Formats: sequence, structure tokens, C-alpha cells
Amino acid sequence: MTQMLANMHVSFPNFGSSDNIFKTGFDIDNVLFKIPGLDFNIYWYGFLIALGILIAMIFGLKKSPKFGLNPDRVTDAVIGGLIGAVVGARAYYVAFSFRDYVVDGKVSWIDIISIRDGGLAIYGGIIGAIVVGGIVAKIRKCRLPALLDVAAPCFLIGQCIGRWGNFFNQEAFGDNTSLPWGMYSNQTYSYIAEHYTDGSVDPMLPVHPCFLYESLWCLIGFILLNLLSKRRKFDGELFLIYMGWYGLGRFFIEGLRTDSLYLFNIRVSQLVAGTCVLASIVLIIIFRSLAKRNETVLYVNTPESIKALAGYTAKVKAKAEKKELLGKLKNAKETGEGISDLKKEYEEKFGDRKKTQAYIDGMTILITEKADAEADKLKSQKDEEIKEDRSSILADDEEPSDDVKAVDQDKTQVSEE
Repeated sequence: MTQMLANMHVSFPNFGSSDNIFKTGFDIDNVLFKIPGLDFNIYWYGFLIALGILIAMIFGLKKSPKFGLNPDRVTDAVIGGLIGAVVGARAYYVAFSFRDYVVDGKVSWIDIISIRDGGLAIYGGIIGAIVVGGIVAKIRKCRLPALLDVAAPCFLIGQCIGRWGNFFNQEAFGDNTSLPWGMYSNQTYSYIAEHYTDGSVDPMLPVHPCFLYESLWCLIGFILLNLLSKRRKFDGELFLIYMGWYGLGRFFIEGLRTDSLYLFNIRVSQLVAGTCVLASIVLIIIFRSLAKRNETVLYVNTPESIKALAGYTAKVKAKAEKKELLGKLKNAKETGEGISDLKKEYEEKFGDRKKTQAYIDGMTILITEKADAEADKLKSQKDEEIKEDRSSILADDEEPSDDVKAVDQDKTQVSEE
């Protein structure tokens, strides 16, 4: 388990040729602030994880309509996913370090459920988020593959920010390095001196700041996924790219760490990371091939998605139209033009809350009707294609084969002779 130490002195001894703040070092405190009157600390670790989650949620809800998902329904799935992520991350960590929670032959359940001292595993969090969030998404009728595409960059930006909690705890570091950004602190010294008594890692030397490597890797991945979001060929592709990208970076970064979880003599995270990379590559190739062969349509372009977003789309359009009308009224007043028609139109649509809602409801019905008509049209086209395929099959069955035609031709020649 992570030992929480306040007022740590952190330095980067190899940074630069002359004295500077990084080379000489500075003090950090893993406590962000204390609640007055209570013996309760708010740690940087928890704050940064919460900040990463909040920014990820805001980003995801803003992006969800572009993937064909209603933000109101996505919110419920996100809340479920967050609960699953915390439980899954803790359960995964405890499962692979269970001995640390057994004191005098008894399991310390209080320590197991306490997450304020660290001890969250990202892969467990991802699994928990997908399972619980997926169940809620199904209940709320959110298309899971599209939702995973929304979640993929959110995972990365959340991890990018949250990893800095490891810096304030001075954990998730690697073995010795002579690189300029090699880090040293009283916490790295204490941990290495206690766990590496064989001398394989020197507690007096700087170590790899693995949390920094992973944070930067996640930031690059976040930018990459946003650039690729408009080029995806099937729903769920961004999530598979995320799994491959994160797994690739984690595989190599985990090899440097001094606090890995092990299964026998295998680093668990490296095993999972390597599996994710291979699985994501294979699945992307398979699904891209199927998408090309079957001319797959992204969920955002389906009538089902348009109907699910009808209310949201109507609100957005009404808001934009209201803003446009107010702008026209303002310009008309400034130029001295007649405003009676514009004022009448504004009053009819947005005169009060009831009129605004009625206008939005009417627009929602129109969008839904168009989506239903498009769905019926697509169904008719599909039925027609099936009918044509059946007719073609029947025609092929009725058509004599080449062998039969040859036999009939021989019989004709014999009879003529």
C-alpha cells in the first residue's frame, strides 16, 4: 500500500548543468487542504482524479450528440460507469495485492474499502466502467459501441490529469535513470530501500517518473483520437484504438516500474497491456473488413439515432433561432427598419416559456416524423433487395446447368441421326 507522507522534498538532480529549481529541488505536500474544525484532509491524489473525471464528463457530454447519443441518457450511463470504475479499480488492485490487507491472519476490511491512501488499478477501472456503464446504457437505450467511442478520449484525458496524483504521492515511479528528468525524493528513497534490499535499484539515485510518461502518452493519445474521430469506419473503433494505444504505452512503461502487481513472476499490467494491443489490432482489421463489405452505417446516421436525439436537436435549433431573431431585431432597431413582423414572429415562437416549449415540441415531432419516414424507406429498400435476391436464386434454380444442357444437346443429335 502507498504510505502517505507530507512535506516531501522532490528534486531532479540531472536537470541542467547549473543550479535551478528542478536541480536543487522543492517541497510538495500531498495534502491539498484541511477542512477546518475536522480531522479530515483533502489530498491532491483524490482532487486530481476527481478533476480528471469532471473534465472527462464535460467533454464526453459535449461530444455525445456527434456520435448520435442523447446527452441526458449518456449522463445516466456515465454515473453508472463512474461507480463501476471506482469499485472495479479497487477490486482489481486488492485482488493482486491481497497479502497487504491481511494483518495477524485477519483481513482488514477497513483498509480494503479505503481508497484515500491510493491503490486504484486502471484496468480494473476500465472493466468496471464498461460492465456497469454498459448495463445502464442498455437500460437507457444508448448504443454501447457508440458510447464506447465517446468514452475512449474521456478515459485518456481523465488518466492524463489523474496521473499527477501519483506525483504528489511520489508513487508509480521506475528504477534508476541518469536522464535529465530522473526524479529523487525521500519517498522514493524509503520505498526502494524497503523493497529492494538486493541492491538491484539504488535508493540514492534518481528514478524514472513513470507517472509523467503515462500522462504524456495519454495526452498524445487524446489528441490522436480526436483527429481520428471523423474517420472511423464503425462504431467502437475509437475505443479499440484507445485500448491498443494505451496498452502499447503501458506495456513499456510498466517494464520500468518498481511497484508492479505480479501474477506469479509476470507483471499483470504488462500481460493485460500486451493482450489489449494484439486484440485491438485483430478486431480493428476484422471489423473494418466487415464494415467495408456490408457498407456499415455509423449509428449517428441512422433513423434510430435521429429519433433519439430529436428532442435535443430541437432545443439546439430553437436556441439558435431565438438568438438569430434577437440579432435581427437589434439590427432592425439600429437601422430604423420595421420590426413589427420580426417582433410578431419572436412573440409567437418565444414569447414565454409555454410558447417556447410548444415550439420545441412541434419541431421534435417534425424531426421524429422525418426519421420514421426515412426508416420506412430504408426498410422498403431492404425488403426489395431481399425479394430480388430470392428471385435471382429461384431463377438460378430453374435455369438448367451447363451439364444438363450438354446432355440435352447430345440427345438431340442422336435422335437426328
